[in-house]
Amino acid sequence: MSMIAAFYGGKSILITGATGFMGKVLMEKLFRTSPDLKVVYILVRPKQGQTLQQRVFQILDSKLFEKVKEVCPNVHEKIRAISADLNQNDFAISKEDMKELLSHTNIIFHCAATVRFDDHLRHAVQLNVTATQQLLLMASQMPKLEAFIHISTAFSNCNLKHIDEVVYPCPVEPKKIIDSMEWLDDAIIDEITPKLIGDWPNTYTYTKALGEVVVQQEGGNLNIAIIRPSIMGATWQEPFPGWVDNLNGPSGLIIAAGKGFLRSIRATPMAVADLIPADTVVNLTLAVGWYTAVHRPKSTLVYHCTSGNLNPCNWGKMGLQVLATFEKIPFERAFRRPNADFTTNNITTHYWNAVSHRAPAIIYDFYLRLTGRKPRMTKLMNRLLRTLSMLEYFVNRSWEWSTYNTEMLMSELSPEDQRVFNFDVRQLNWLEYIENYVLGVKKYLLKEDMAGIPEAKQHLKRLRNIHYLFNTALFLIAWRLLIARSQVARNVWFFIVSFCYKFLSYFRASSTLNV
Repeated sequence: MSMIAAFYGGKSILITGATGFMGKVLMEKLFRTSPDLKVVYILVRPKQGQTLQQRVFQILDSKLFEKVKEVCPNVHEKIRAISADLNQNDFAISKEDMKELLSHTNIIFHCAATVRFDDHLRHAVQLNVTATQQLLLMASQMPKLEAFIHISTAFSNCNLKHIDEVVYPCPVEPKKIIDSMEWLDDAIIDEITPKLIGDWPNTYTYTKALGEVVVQQEGGNLNIAIIRPSIMGATWQEPFPGWVDNLNGPSGLIIAAGKGFLRSIRATPMAVADLIPADTVVNLTLAVGWYTAVHRPKSTLVYHCTSGNLNPCNWGKMGLQVLATFEKIPFERAFRRPNADFTTNNITTHYWNAVSHRAPAIIYDFYLRLTGRKPRMTKLMNRLLRTLSMLEYFVNRSWEWSTYNTEMLMSELSPEDQRVFNFDVRQLNWLEYIENYVLGVKKYLLKEDMAGIPEAKQHLKRLRNIHYLFNTALFLIAWRLLIARSQVARNVWFFIVSFCYKFLSYFRASSTLNV
C-alpha cells in the first residue's frame, strides 16, 4: 500500500494554477492514486459566457482524465471551482468561498505563475510575488493546513553557475519591489527594469527568485517546501507517454521545426538541455507534500527537480533525436523540410539566420497575396524569432543543480512509493522520450490524425526534393555571377572543367585498352 496515496485520502486540497499544464497533470495523479480524497479546490478566473462548472467539465473533457474517470467516476463532484482573480486583492474571492477555504484546506499546492519571459515587470510581480504573499496570508489563517508547497523554477537563480537547494537573497527586498509597483507608472518601470533585474535574463526568473524570498520571509510557522523544476516537458509515463497541451518550452520549438518554420537555432550543441517530464515533477510534488506534512522539517526545504546532473542530454543530441523522429512521424502540411542545425553564436551567423528564416516567409506571403489570401507567414516568423531570441540565454548555458534534498526524499520512500511516485530521472531513456514527445505534440496539440502519416511522408519527400533543387539552383546562380565578376573564379572554374575532361578521357582510354 502506498503511504503517499493513503495520506491524501480524505484531504481537502487547494491548487492554484489548476487550469495550467502542471496543474492538470497534478490533479489527474491525485484523483487516480487517491480517489477517496475529499475535495480539490481550484481557483478559476471568471470567463464570460462560461459557468465555473462548465470550466470544470472543460478541464475533465480531455484524454488526460480518461483513466481517472474509470477509478473515480464522480470526479466532477470532487472538484470545487472557486471564482478568483490573482491580479486582485484577496483574489476577489467571495466571503462565503473564503470562509470555506480557510476552514477546510489541508494542503496547498501553489502552481500559479506567469511564465512569459517578456512579461511587464508590474504584471510579473503581481502574479509571481504579490499573489504568493497574499496566499501565504490566507494559509496562516487555515487551522487545518498541514503543508504549503510552492512551485518555483530551477532558473530562479540562473545568474549563478552552481545552484544549491537554498533560498538566495535578492539585491532588493521583495516588499520594496511590491510597494513600488503600486505607485510607479509604466514608463518609469520600463526604464528601471534592466537595473532591477540585473544579472537575471528576464522578469520571469527575477520575480520567481523574489517569490522564493517572500515564501521564506513570510511563511511564519507554516510547514513549507519549495520545488524547483527545470524545463517542463510532456509526460514520460503517466497517465500515458507524450501528453502535452501547451506551446511553452520545447513544444513550440518542436512544432516550428516540424512544420519547417524553424531551420536553425543559435545554441551551444554541448550545452545541457535540462528538460524534465511533467509527471516526474508531479510525482516529486506529491511526495514533498506528504513528507512536509508528516515529518514537519524545522526549516523550509528546497527540492531541485532537474535532469542534467543525473541523466544529461545536450541540445545537439536532442535536436538530432527530434529530426530523426520527424522522418518517422512527419507533421502534416509542413511549410518547409524540417531541419535541426545548431549554429555558432556570432553576429554574422545571427544575421544569416534571420535572413534564412524571413526570406521564405516573405516569398510565401507574396504568393498568398497573389492568390487573394491574407498574408500571415512573416508575422508568424517574426514572433518565432522573438521567442528564439528570449530562449538564447538558456540554450547557450549549462547549470549545476545540487539534488541532496531530492535524493534524501527518494531514500525516505518505501519501494511501493518509489514505484507509484517515481521521480528518478536516471531511468529516463531520452531517445524514447523525445519520440513520444514529438508524437504527443502531433496528437494532442496539433490534433493531427495518425492515419495521415503516409501522406505527410510524401509531402516531406516533395519538400526535401524542392529544398535540394533550390539549393542547387542558388549555388549555380551565385557561381555564375562570381565567374562573370572574378578572374580568379574563372581560372578555378576552367581548372575544374579541364581536370574533369582529362580524367574522363583517361578513364575512357583505360576502358578501351582493357577491352
